[in-house]
Order: sequence, then structure tokens, then C-alpha cells
Amino acid sequence: TQSQPIAASNGDILCWNGEVFDGLDVGARNDGIMLMDKIQELKLVDRRWFILKALEMIEGPYAFVYLDKKQEKLWFSRDFLGRRSLLIRHWDTQTLFLSSVAGSNDDEYKDERGGAGWEELPAQRVFCLDLRCESLPFSYSSCIATYHWAYRDQVPPVTAEAFQPTIPFGQVVLDQQQTPSDPELRLEDGFPTTSDEWRPYVDGLQAVLSQSIRQRVESIPIQDNDPSAPRVGILFSGGVDCITIAALLTQMLPQTEPIELFNVSFENPRQTKAHGASSSKYNVPDRLTGIQGWRELCRIDPLREWRFVQVDVPYSQVLEYRSHIRRLLVPSDTVMDMSIGMAIWFAARGIGNAVSDTGAETPYTGKAKVLLLGMGADEQLGGYSRHRSAWDRGGIEALGLEIRLDVQRIATRNLGRDDRVVSDTSKEARYPFLAAAVVDYLSTVPIGRKMDMRLPRGIGEKLLLRMLARRLGLMQASVLAKRAIQFGARTAKMESSNTKGQDSL
Repeated sequence: TQSQPIAASNGDILCWNGEVFDGLDVGARNDGIMLMDKIQELKLVDRRWFILKALEMIEGPYAFVYLDKKQEKLWFSRDFLGRRSLLIRHWDTQTLFLSSVAGSNDDEYKDERGGAGWEELPAQRVFCLDLRCESLPFSYSSCIATYHWAYRDQVPPVTAEAFQPTIPFGQVVLDQQQTPSDPELRLEDGFPTTSDEWRPYVDGLQAVLSQSIRQRVESIPIQDNDPSAPRVGILFSGGVDCITIAALLTQMLPQTEPIELFNVSFENPRQTKAHGASSSKYNVPDRLTGIQGWRELCRIDPLREWRFVQVDVPYSQVLEYRSHIRRLLVPSDTVMDMSIGMAIWFAARGIGNAVSDTGAETPYTGKAKVLLLGMGADEQLGGYSRHRSAWDRGGIEALGLEIRLDVQRIATRNLGRDDRVVSDTSKEARYPFLAAAVVDYLSTVPIGRKMDMRLPRGIGEKLLLRMLARRLGLMQASVLAKRAIQFGARTAKMESSNTKGQDSL
């Protein structure tokens, strides 16, 4: 464990909340210390762009604040995919707040709207505040310089007066055509076979996703000198995203090490009232697919201890923790944010019952400090209903544009919210599908080799990933349709069916 902030001998200070998975040879050393050393090395060569060049070198989730003492500048940023939270708030004419989470008591700093004024710091850009700035109040235009990241295929020439950091992947490649009579598409038992035309793409996805998972787990320390203690957990609905992560993860961990699978289910009073007490209130859709997926994993790797943890959340706990979770969501503040955030928070906390293969339940609290989540697969591989709608509206061209837009928007979506929620449980979220190498690979794969909306729901979306799941022996999971967590775990519409996801809390 490294104490923060990290100070250099010249007085520079780094506050670092992140992980370096590539770009620096960190090994077993602390990545914050290694990054500070690299920054100091680059600063000796280029005192103007040294921060941008250091960030361009590394890959991984981060939020950071860096004080350049001599030049009196404060640099701050999130990674180019927005995988870590960093909030900003201006107050009066001389105070600027930067924080991973909003304050628990912001009454002293209420703005004219009655709120605390926190905003999610935009990702895909790096900010530099000139502390000598005499233009007040603070504003992005007058005191804070902004440096935008550029996609690899859009980088302008570097000059002495301008430097733009480069994202290590380009924009999503668009297909020109796809005909319904594609002869490469052959079905066996209703599922496309992995033909010679598809096989290289499945191979490629398996290679980059395996490497991404390996980078995210190989440096996790053994807990309490116990090599049989679980180091990694997965938020597990049984869907194709998380179960494929699990099936690849088991190939790279010692066989004696358990893998925790956290499956969350909520008591929904509205659903209970509608269906009566005859059915179990926790037999929600994600519980049923989770158990099915757990059994599939036990079948493909019977020597692994797959520790399936049923996290059952009574409505009384929803009422008890809802205000706490709402504070974590800030500045996110919609009904959907609460539904999703609540499901992630309880699942990440990991308090429930471990289930044996005989069905016996034992009270259990999760031990793994690192959780793997499947975020990013839907945007890149066509998992949302809007992707099928785009296909219906305008074929492969409209679908490609929708996928490109979704990948561009990953950095502006909800990863900061999810980071705040998971971190509150003393766990760390890691996203294998959002490794730069995975995004880079999938951005170059033709749209028609990632999805095929001519096929039915549960097959055509994320077809490339489903083929990989099938290769790994996950026959049942490979044909499960996408289901949003708030509906699968039943955190949505607990009290009323009239609320809309976009409604404010």
C-alpha cells in the first residue's frame, strides 16, 4: 500500500487513483511511484508537454491531480475512457474542488440552484489550471487550459506550439455492405457455425480479451498469506459478457484458487404483490440465469471452486441504504442511476449466502478485493435494442454509425458512477472489455463480423462474443438475450410502475 499524495524531491505532488496495466514495466512495484518517476524523467526533457506525454504512454483506468510546483500549474484528468471517477466543483471566486466523490455534507457550499454543484469531470481531455491566473472567477476558458485526446486516425501534426495526446485506437471501422444472402452464414441447431471466415475474428477476440483479463489479475497480491483465498470476484448474472470473462479467467488462475461469483436479487414489493407469496421473492430473472451459468462453469472446469454467492436484498435494506447510495451517485441523479447503482453496490458488497452444489446455503461475505465487470461489451458488439433498431431503420450503414457513436460515448456514460459505487465497498472495479487493446481490436473488426441483426434476438447481437462463448463450452449462455441489470435483479419500479428511468430522483 502506497501512502498518498506522492511527493517528488523538487516539490511536485501526485495524487493518483488508478492502475497502469500497460506502458510502464511496473511488475510488483507501485504504479503511482513508477508513474511519478517517469513524469520526472520526461519533465527534464520537455517542461511543457511532459504530463501529456506521460499519460500517452500508459494504459489503464485512472484519475489524477498533479501539482507542478515550480511552474505553478495544477494538472488533472481522468483516463480517456472515463473508467475512474473525478468530480469538479467551483465555489466563490477562489475555490476549486476536485474529488473522487461528492462530500457527505455539502450544506456549506450550496449553489444558487440549491444543489452542491458537483460535475463529472469530462474524460478524453486533460486540464491544466494556471495557479498564477489573475482572471477570476475560475473558468475553463480563462484559467484552465484543455487538451483533448485525439483518436489515432485523427491525430494532427505535432508542432512546438501544440501537442495533442493520442488515444491508442481509432474510430470504429464501418462496413460498406452486407447482403441477406451472405453464403458464409451457416446454421447448426439454429446457431451460426464458426466458419473459416469467422474463425480469425473469434481467435482475435479470445487473444485480446484473455490478455486483458491476465493484465488485470496477475498482480493482485495473495491475501493473508493464504494462496487458497479468492483474489478475484465477478459480478455475475449468467449473461454472455460476465460468463465469458469467467471462462477465460479460470484458464489463468491457480486451480486451488476459488473464483467468487456475486449474483444479486432484490425483494421488489410491487412484484411480490402482483405475483403473490407463492413464488420465491428472490427468484428474479438474473438469479435463474446466474444459477444456470454457474452450473455451466462447473461443467467446463469441475476442478475449480466456483463460489456462487447469492446476494438477497430485502426491501428493508433498500430503505436503509438508499440515501447512502444516492450520495455516491452524485452528480448522477436519475431513477435509472439509482436502480443500477443499487444493484451494483449490493453485489459488490458481497454479503449473502454461498451455495454448495447440493443447494446448501452458508452465510458468506466476499473476500476478493478486485471485481471484474462486463461493461463495454454491449456498446462495442451491438448488445442494445437501439442497435437492432438502427439495423431495421437503415441496414448495416445505420448500424455501423450507431456502434461508432456508442463507442465514442463510452467516456461520457456511467463508468464514473459505477466506480464510485464499487469503491465505496472497498473493492476495485476492473473492466476487461474496456482495455485499450480490446477496444482497438474490436474497432477494426468489420461490423458484420461482430453482430448480425438478421439473426434472432439472443443470437444476432454480440454474435462474435457468443461464438467465443460457444467455443469455451458455454452453450446455454451463448444464446441468452441481453437484459438490463435493473430488470434482471428487479431494482426497477419497486414502488410504482409510473416512474421513468430518466426521471430525476
